[in-house]
Amino acid sequence: MGYFRELPDLQYQSFLDHRTSSDDYVTVKNLFRRIKLRDDLQSVFTLFDKYQIKDGARPDTVAEEVYGSAELDWVVLMTANITRVRDQWPLSSRDIYRYAEEKYGDFLNSVHHYETTEVLDSNGRLILPAGKIVDSTFTIPKPSDPMATLNPITSISNYEYEVKLNEDKRGIYLLRRGYLQQFLNDMRQIMTYTPSSQYVNDSLVKTENTRITMP
Repeated sequence: MGYFRELPDLQYQSFLDHRTSSDDYVTVKNLFRRIKLRDDLQSVFTLFDKYQIKDGARPDTVAEEVYGSAELDWVVLMTANITRVRDQWPLSSRDIYRYAEEKYGDFLNSVHHYETTEVLDSNGRLILPAGKIVDSTFTIPKPSDPMATLNPITSISNYEYEVKLNEDKRGIYLLRRGYLQQFLNDMRQIMTYTPSSQYVNDSLVKTENTRITMP
């Protein structure tokens, strides 16, 4: 992931067993220096395009397709507001089946819940929308005969439920390519260090060495 190359460096006193002196430092990436999109920008639709994640696609393959570089996978994740890839990125059809099979075992095709089916009256007006979760005994008066009842439901299996949850993750918003360079420039500017007691240069700070400063 190219994101880590964008992070500035931090020199931290070495706690390694093979250090040669108390003045040894280890240079690491400053993981505490991170950014996120401003919350108010998420609603600015001129900055983003709706994107449907294809079956089996990964953040790096989406970045290659949209931005021309697989190393910009972190831009895909950041602009899509994905912080936990394992939970928030859709699985492939094969992997969601394996996941559901492992989770439910012999109950893979058992009923998870019931949902309503669409009901219209004789004039085509919507009486009941589809997809509302109900119990198995749910009924409504029959539009053509109020003295009769309908049981407009369908069962959703455990597997179908997991597939639906997975499919819901496919629709994301991505930063438009025309704004990419400005985004990268702003991000790199934010990552730049400003003068302080720990400042070494724009991309490096050095922490206090307690072996030297502490009695």
